[in-house]
Amino acid sequence: MLICNQLNRSNIGYAREHLEADVGISAAAYGFGAGVFFIAYALFELPSNVMMEKFGAKIWLTRIMVSWGTISFLMAFVNGPTMFYILRFLLGAAEAGFFPAIIFYFAKWLPNTHRGRATALFVAGSSIAAAISGPLSGPLLSLDGLFGHRGWQYLFGIEGLLSVVVGIIAYFLIDSHVKDATWLTDEEKRDLNATIAAEEAAKSETSGMGDGRSRWKMLLDPKLMLFIWIYFAIQLSIYANTFWLPSIIRRIDGTNDITVGLLSSLPWICAVFAMYYMSKIGDRTGNRRPLLIVALLTAAVGTLLAAVATPWIALIFLCIAAMGFKSASPLFWSIPQSTLHPMVLAAAIAVINSVGNLGGFVAPFSFGLIQDATGSVTWGLYALAACSALAALSVLFIKKSSKDTVPNATEKVRS
Repeated sequence: MLICNQLNRSNIGYAREHLEADVGISAAAYGFGAGVFFIAYALFELPSNVMMEKFGAKIWLTRIMVSWGTISFLMAFVNGPTMFYILRFLLGAAEAGFFPAIIFYFAKWLPNTHRGRATALFVAGSSIAAAISGPLSGPLLSLDGLFGHRGWQYLFGIEGLLSVVVGIIAYFLIDSHVKDATWLTDEEKRDLNATIAAEEAAKSETSGMGDGRSRWKMLLDPKLMLFIWIYFAIQLSIYANTFWLPSIIRRIDGTNDITVGLLSSLPWICAVFAMYYMSKIGDRTGNRRPLLIVALLTAAVGTLLAAVATPWIALIFLCIAAMGFKSASPLFWSIPQSTLHPMVLAAAIAVINSVGNLGGFVAPFSFGLIQDATGSVTWGLYALAACSALAALSVLFIKKSSKDTVPNATEKVRS
């Protein structure tokens, strides 16, 4: 599901130059269209999560996938900047709530000792999507002229229909609650529910939010503001690379749609392995903050060196940067999942994700303005490196009393 999500969200990166040539979308217009997605995403994120709690994961996740697949399919009929902006905004509204719904779903299904690796495997879907989107986009773009249609139209149309099909299949595979799982015995359901309930009780004691304050006051907690900033910085790097990596690689002499697609997959392939092993270490040690700092600093150094290197060497440094900023995402999510009070967890995840994802607007839009003004994205890479370094510093300010893990509730019940 996440692979389809990322394919439909980021395929415009490969279609950018074709859209510019065919329908007159400039670099700045492309950057704004890529970014306006995240404005809609932020506006509709919290309402979408509320609806998910009302209707259940099965129905709501299916609705999200079928909606975004349909809108992505309609991207094949873009005829100018205005239609491009409208469809990107609608795509953001359709996708809103997907990621936090899955994170909240994990919190209700998985004990803390397994949640980090599960989150890493899930988030790895975005890297897998980025890795296969290049090799997939190249052949689809090469269909240019087939039956009178442009290659980018096949790119949007086929990937959009894929999401619709997967969304329908997902309806028959997802169980909204543990009690709905026919593949678990009654005893396994009781044990799993008891483990998660014990962990939530432990979080209520250690989170410092169990004193009866209102949900809105808890959502204004400084710790939550810090989480939002750190995630915003992570998203800046992820989406700057998602939308502009193909354009950066095109600086290499002799590249075409096929080679750009293949080379664009390399940073994301490296990121998949880094994400899994970093999260595995985090689950084993239970102390994820130092690993998050290392990941963010790796992203900062890799991005900075990519800005000053020749194109081929820059690609190597971008692989290193991707290992950092992609590993940072699952490491980050394990911390609020394990420290925030259960009363506000669903809403907090939605707020962190929606506001943090505005980095997905700022990054591509800023890069578009920078490229139009300077003819290069070098200064954009400098800014990304600085943000990653500041985010690493910010992790140090997560209060010592906010442990990365709650007391081992699984000792009280049979795992």
